[in-house]
Amino acid sequence: MKPVKLATALATALLLSLPMSAFAQEAEEEESPISWSLAATSDYVFRGVSQNDESPAGQAGITYTAPLGLYAGTWASQVDFDTSKPDFEVDFFVGYNVDITDSVNFDVMVNRYVYPEAAASSYTELITKTSFLENYSATVAYTDDVYGLDEESWYYALGASYDLPKDFSVALNVGHTTFDSTLPYDDYTDYGVSFSKSFGMVTASLGYVGTDSHGNVNYGDWADDRVVFTLSVGN
Repeated sequence: MKPVKLATALATALLLSLPMSAFAQEAEEEESPISWSLAATSDYVFRGVSQNDESPAGQAGITYTAPLGLYAGTWASQVDFDTSKPDFEVDFFVGYNVDITDSVNFDVMVNRYVYPEAAASSYTELITKTSFLENYSATVAYTDDVYGLDEESWYYALGASYDLPKDFSVALNVGHTTFDSTLPYDDYTDYGVSFSKSFGMVTASLGYVGTDSHGNVNYGDWADDRVVFTLSVGN
């Protein structure tokens, strides 16, 4: 089980293609092209499944965004798959973010999931995310080497997020993972809802996540419904 942090990359991508006022241009010139984040979470969950044996995890990431929407970065987290190794996951990604229209944004990213102590499990995924009407998104991801097994997997997801008063927000998502028929995994559906509150650079999030019964067939207790609390800081 490996994670994708396209949302983090999207949040830090700077779109410079639209005309702006002189004041806005000056403010953007002063903004650093480097963004970073640090987080502590009660459980690292990826597509509805625990990646850290249902235990707390520390996470960190950094992204560099160039003009015209190009970006690259890395992200890392503790992991525990109930084996002696690996203990860490490190992702390396590069992507491009662009506004198609005033109400449609498109992001495409290549993400390499690396397990330094278990290199055979590392693999690469192509991920696209289309955001529209300010609040909604559709994600499609593909790999031909899921879990390092040299077989195909697809992921499809829909998401929605809404700002609430007093710097609160709510986000909902549902996703579906498919595997090549030769693999010993069932296709399964994941879902989640989370509430967040921002305190300047600090964000606290409380979420409820889980999978359908096919997720439990694949991953046992790691795919059970659970509440996840995350505290993060970043720019």
